[in-house]
Amino acid sequence: MIKCCEEHVELALDIIVDEYEVAPTIEKIEGNDLSTTCEYCQNTAVYVVSN
Repeated sequence: MIKCCEEHVELALDIIVDEYEVAPTIEKIEGNDLSTTCEYCQNTAVYVVSN
């Protein structure tokens, strides 16, 4: 599971596909998790990309 901002969502998708060789799922972060930061920068995470 990778939490990322809009800028890094494509990178997160590529990493999930490379590691797990399956189509990833993308979920928009809502509610209390909006304070979570992107795993690649310090921006606010908007999406959770997982397998």
